[in-house]
Amino acid sequence: MALALDSRTVQTPALDLIDAALVDVANGDCLRLMISMAPQEGKSERTSRRFPLWALRRNPNLRISIVSYAHGVARRWGQFIRDDIVNHGEKLALTVDPSSSAAHEWKLDGHDGGVYCVGIKGSLTSRAVDLLIIDDPYKDGEQADSQAWQDTVRDFWTEVAIPRLGPGVAVVIIQTRWRHDDLSGWLKDRDDGVDWRVINVPAIADHRPERGETDLLGREPGEYMVSARGRTAPQWEQRRREVGERAWNALFQGRPTPDKGAIFQREWWQFYDQQKWIERPDGSRWVVGFDEVIASWDLAFKDTDGADYVCGQIWSRRGAEAYLLDQVHDRLGFVATCQAMRMFAARWPQAAAKLVEDKANGPAVMNQLRRTVGGLIPVEPDGSKSARAAAVSPFIEAGNVLLPAPEIAPWVDGLIEEASVFPRGQHDDRVDTMTQALNRLLLNPLILDDDVITDPDDDDFGISPY
Repeated sequence: MALALDSRTVQTPALDLIDAALVDVANGDCLRLMISMAPQEGKSERTSRRFPLWALRRNPNLRISIVSYAHGVARRWGQFIRDDIVNHGEKLALTVDPSSSAAHEWKLDGHDGGVYCVGIKGSLTSRAVDLLIIDDPYKDGEQADSQAWQDTVRDFWTEVAIPRLGPGVAVVIIQTRWRHDDLSGWLKDRDDGVDWRVINVPAIADHRPERGETDLLGREPGEYMVSARGRTAPQWEQRRREVGERAWNALFQGRPTPDKGAIFQREWWQFYDQQKWIERPDGSRWVVGFDEVIASWDLAFKDTDGADYVCGQIWSRRGAEAYLLDQVHDRLGFVATCQAMRMFAARWPQAAAKLVEDKANGPAVMNQLRRTVGGLIPVEPDGSKSARAAAVSPFIEAGNVLLPAPEIAPWVDGLIEEASVFPRGQHDDRVDTMTQALNRLLLNPLILDDDVITDPDDDDFGISPY
């Protein structure tokens, strides 16, 4: 129908998925539907414009209410639907009642059905509702962060919307995700997800096949969605760099992270803003004044080669402080993993000890590299991931762990975001790599009662880069 009314309509696999769910809503097979997807990919156009019109063609007595963060935004959808009927009346076999044709409130001629539009602060009193569509209850991140607006949105649901919903009345919530406790997040947590069908289409497929996860669109891990705007993979990547990791996870992946993590709190992280190394003409990097430099690796699973992320990090220690210097984090197959480890070994010659978790592809990679890369040390994980993270978290809370500032290492945002939702997040590769390194640098010396001897007056302690 959308294509018949507008030849410029672009249909994507994501919109196919949304269409099928909306048909289930119209058929009564789904009474509570949540949809989230990257901005500007056609979700609102399909759900708040085309779907109501399609539903009215099937049932011209359907009374539809459309709600948004502002009355004017909701009113716009009502106007679009009304104008579509006016401009394509013969195709649609529908006519707007001339005596009730305001943009925000109109009825079909000869029927009870129509559309009523209202803002979150508005009222549905005395309005019978057969289908409720809530489209973007937040204008922006500032509103999503506002406790007052959060209360307004929740009060609308409990005091305005729910009392108007009779038996069999369907609700569709479609929004860009902003915060973990926005309307969609709050309702999922409150209702324990029992009553809601949730469709979240991340911009890039980030499922983990080794956990039995699949992608709703059938994509391979790391594959971007087909864009209704024609965005290419490089353009998606540019957008990711521009918005930062936290906004990307929320707006484009539909997985906002809480301000306070279960183990690692955002406010604990300390940063340095001047690089700690000197780079030689051959590309190798050398640090001065550090007691120890190591590499830490978390590799992909054997049976899903290339599907999971590989992470390698370079850490250094000065006294009781650990510094993250470098990181590689990508989806790598076996050959590419070996190449990345050789590259890191050449870039950081001082990192003699190279810790490799003795799981997944670890043994096979170490066996492949043992004649060309020295210092590969298999590490058998001790305890659960959460236990290992909790064991080193006091060092982070105390300010003993320093990360490069985002200005000199933009990739550090990804580590912070991953840590903020650990262990409930989609991925934990960077956190596992970090905790493995911090256990070696900071925790083990305490457990083993080792003395760390440093000379605070010797500014040139370490290996000279010259």
